[in-house]
Amino acid sequence: MTPIHWRKAEPDDAAALSYLGAATFLSTFAFDHPGGPLIEHLDAEHSAGYYAAKLAQPDVDIVLGETPLGAPVGYALLMSPEHPQYQQEGDWELKRFYLLGPWQGGGNGRDLMAQAVEVARDRGAQRLLLAVYESNARAVAFYERAGFVHIGETIFMVGDVEFQDRVYAKTLV
Repeated sequence: MTPIHWRKAEPDDAAALSYLGAATFLSTFAFDHPGGPLIEHLDAEHSAGYYAAKLAQPDVDIVLGETPLGAPVGYALLMSPEHPQYQQEGDWELKRFYLLGPWQGGGNGRDLMAQAVEVARDRGAQRLLLAVYESNARAVAFYERAGFVHIGETIFMVGDVEFQDRVYAKTLV
């Protein structure tokens, strides 16, 4: 397996993040998400414009992982929390955490999580939140191994289709 180089994403990374985001979302969720709403979601939430807008926001951080040849293989997007019912002062949210399948395992997820936790701590976060699809057993197990604790539920929309997500928190201090 080729090593991953982690770095802060820059504005000119929007297209790479778009392709990576769409590829990972599609490969992870196509098993039980209807095609039309799934494509609608990819168009809205994984476009180059979406990532360009996120990269321009001062309260968003994106860690990008690349092969030695510069091919994008994973990323973590962190931002101000979007779960007000669970939010406490000092929270930060891990909004997206994706690795392409061939780079899953072998410690790459742990490395990306370490990068994400470091970014959150640099922001002064005391706790890191995330939401994960309840049927994504592999991701749920990974987050629990990483020290996240289940604190609630939320709805995640893919087009006009509702999916049940679990909300998790990890204390950082």
